Amino acid sequence: MKGGSLARVRSWLKAESQPEGFKLPSERELAPQLGLSRTDLRKALLVLEAEGRLERRVGRGTFLCNAPADSTGLEAGTDTASLAERTGPMEAMNARLALEPELAQMAALQATRQQVSQLGALAQAMRVAPGWLAYEELDADFHDLLARSAGNSLLYELHRIVNAVRKVVVWRRLNPANQAPPTDYHSLDEHDAIVMALEHRDPAAARAAMRAHLRATIDAMTGDT
Repeated sequence: MKGGSLARVRSWLKAESQPEGFKLPSERELAPQLGLSRTDLRKALLVLEAEGRLERRVGRGTFLCNAPADSTGLEAGTDTASLAERTGPMEAMNARLALEPELAQMAALQATRQQVSQLGALAQAMRVAPGWLAYEELDADFHDLLARSAGNSLLYELHRIVNAVRKVVVWRRLNPANQAPPTDYHSLDEHDAIVMALEHRDPAAARAAMRAHLRATIDAMTGDT
């Protein structure tokens, strides 16, 4: 992502001064308006989403949120953008591999029945996602909810940082055609295995299922499958 892309989008949002709930123009419309490529615009929007300034709703668009002020007094998201510039896809995935199996293990003991049910619903929704972009949003919701279900606010915030960087350096560089994921896509069964471990309140199985899922994702990225 070019250094000025994020600043340009921030400036545009400030100049627009729209209320919470305002729907942004489509990427196709907004990119030329800001003089950005759609790739750079997407990456900037992902950083802003990670900050809580934007919300992406599958099939509906991107909406403006009123994020709380950063308690440190620093501009929110600066570190996220900087990390994304310095981080490669494998670094992002290895960070997930270090963190998410532990979160899954904790979630097996801490998640509420409602959270487990919601995770199951997200896993099923991914099976019928109409395209890769919709799948990616559902996948992000799944992993975010699982991290919250672990019941540790500090680890959840760490997960948010890792995931924000991962979205920028992994998702959009892969840039898949927006067709439906194949019915035998490896992550589908892997998500089901994670949910099953949570339903059984089995921490070891949850940890193993998440680790297997992330290893399979890394192998798919590197062509080792």
